Amino acid sequence: MQHPRLRVLVVGCGNMGTAHARAYHRLAEDFEIVGLVSRGRDSRERLSAELGGLPTWSDHAAALAATKPDVVSVNTFPDTHAAIARAAIEGGAHVFLEKPLAETVDEARELVALAHRKQRKLLVGYVLRVHPAWQRFVQLARSLGKPLVMRLNLNQQSRGKDWRTHQALMQSMSPIVDCGVHYVDAMCRMTQSRPVRVSAIRARLTEALKPDMYNYGQLQVTFADGSVGWYEAGWGPMISEVAHFVKDVVGPKGSVSIVDRSGERTTGSAAVDSHGRTGGLLLHHAELGADGEFVRQDEWFDTSDEPDHDGLCLREQQSLLRAIRQDEDLSDHHAEAIESLRIVLAADQAAREGRMVELE
Repeated sequence: MQHPRLRVLVVGCGNMGTAHARAYHRLAEDFEIVGLVSRGRDSRERLSAELGGLPTWSDHAAALAATKPDVVSVNTFPDTHAAIARAAIEGGAHVFLEKPLAETVDEARELVALAHRKQRKLLVGYVLRVHPAWQRFVQLARSLGKPLVMRLNLNQQSRGKDWRTHQALMQSMSPIVDCGVHYVDAMCRMTQSRPVRVSAIRARLTEALKPDMYNYGQLQVTFADGSVGWYEAGWGPMISEVAHFVKDVVGPKGSVSIVDRSGERTTGSAAVDSHGRTGGLLLHHAELGADGEFVRQDEWFDTSDEPDHDGLCLREQQSLLRAIRQDEDLSDHHAEAIESLRIVLAADQAAREGRMVELE
């Protein structure tokens, strides 16, 4: 059966909006882009020209009224996510929403409830969930026994437009909240256990921020099964690129790590395309023989054929398409998106108040 194309409005034309717009363009049998929205004229006009000349707006409300889309793709700064998604759903559109869902847990729950009431699909952009290497990473972590020790970071030495983007993001969210939802979500999938408490530390390494914001933080999560995990994120021109990318899980049976086997890196830590790149997975087996030596050799899993950033965004839009066409139940997806947001917001509270926060 041939379905009519879904008319999609792309809101936000930065790194993520551009990648998702390219995905809709590649999926032209199923999606038709009816407009681009961005407060920045240059970004929307550049993207419009790239995709063949598309209508553009500076205001999402005007664009929604003019186009009446079937789908709205929200790729703006976090403090606008919930408001734009709410307007889109109330207007009858399905929504793809870049993480995080909202600025507060209550707001996130209200948005999910609205989508359910209106019978609209709401898919949150957790790109690591569609990443083949990260899917394997989570699978291998689950084979290591319990408890797990999960060590994750993504520090970014940023300058120029990347530092300006980070400063804009930190108008509403700290690094451990904005990026932390990805990695805390991965921790929850690895342990499949209930988080019970969080703690965190923070440091303000620049005066180029509003007074209550910080650009370095590390959160720590304890799970009911005894597993523990930390996530570290720092943004800015002062951040070190030494050990900026650590993805490592240890359990009683061994460890698994994301490792660039070549040892070479051609882009800086702030380059968006490098954030999902893996290069290889190293599985270490802890079993010892009677002589005290390892019984099994380490195993390498080559991931050099993984999708690039645009390819991962294409997979996300294919997931959205399936959810709409096949009327998939996204209840578990929503619950997990809210849970990861709840954890990182509690960690932000812990960092600001200098105390451990118990999770109900």
